[in-house]
Amino acid sequence: MLKTRVLTAAVSLAVFLSALLLLPQGGWVIFCAVVLGVAAWEWAGLARVAAGGRFAWSACVVALFLAPSLVVVPGSSGWHAPQWAYHAGALFWTVLAPLWMWRGPRVQQPLLLFAIGVVVLVPAFAALVDLRRGHSTLLLAILATVWVSDTAAYFAGRRFGKRRLAPAISPGKTWEGVAGAMAAVGVYALAWAWLGSPASMPLAPDGTPAEPLWIVPVLLGLAVVGIIGDLLESLIKRQAGVKDSGKILPGHGGILDRIDALLAMLPLAALAFMR
Repeated sequence: MLKTRVLTAAVSLAVFLSALLLLPQGGWVIFCAVVLGVAAWEWAGLARVAAGGRFAWSACVVALFLAPSLVVVPGSSGWHAPQWAYHAGALFWTVLAPLWMWRGPRVQQPLLLFAIGVVVLVPAFAALVDLRRGHSTLLLAILATVWVSDTAAYFAGRRFGKRRLAPAISPGKTWEGVAGAMAAVGVYALAWAWLGSPASMPLAPDGTPAEPLWIVPVLLGLAVVGIIGDLLESLIKRQAGVKDSGKILPGHGGILDRIDALLAMLPLAALAFMR
């Protein structure tokens, strides 16, 4: 199983990095649309919808994602999602998702899960496109925040984990793992502040690049939101009675299982970094 997981991770990373660094912007939009379609299909599966309904909803989600590419937005260059989409995603992940996990209601109505899925999926994939317009390496550095957080949480949790973070949702996650994740992201953020250019810094309220050390609380905040995204997907899977969101990635499960934290942090990253 470990060999399968490592091989799948290596191939997936190679495909993703090749698309991110080599494709033209139009090709990147298409690549994101394909991955979004698979993620939407899996989400509809968690809502226990039959194949016909899953296909129809997935097509609608992809159409919503592609809509900005069909409209010329004044003052922008190429594809550009509306700001309100990112604010909607940020509101969901910072307010509604924590409330959902705290109160723990079982959402069984497919239409409600579909509405939540639109807010979860579309802003995140739109951010993948908008953030890449600035520079692909900036997007890669932002994504690496979650990768650093996940890796550190895994090893710190295995070595020191005793106090469970959310035993009713994801028994394997611990507060010690969270502490390890925050420490690693803090070091990563300090390195970014030291080595990064002004163009790679988050934006101040007036739209200008913030001071370098502002990158520390920004990345720590994104890491926290990423953990919320991971927990929420675990809650939805638990309520749906499944272990994985899909089977497309051998040894890992589905697309949603790999991008749950990214779905949560990307809309906020777009608000923080997008120029």
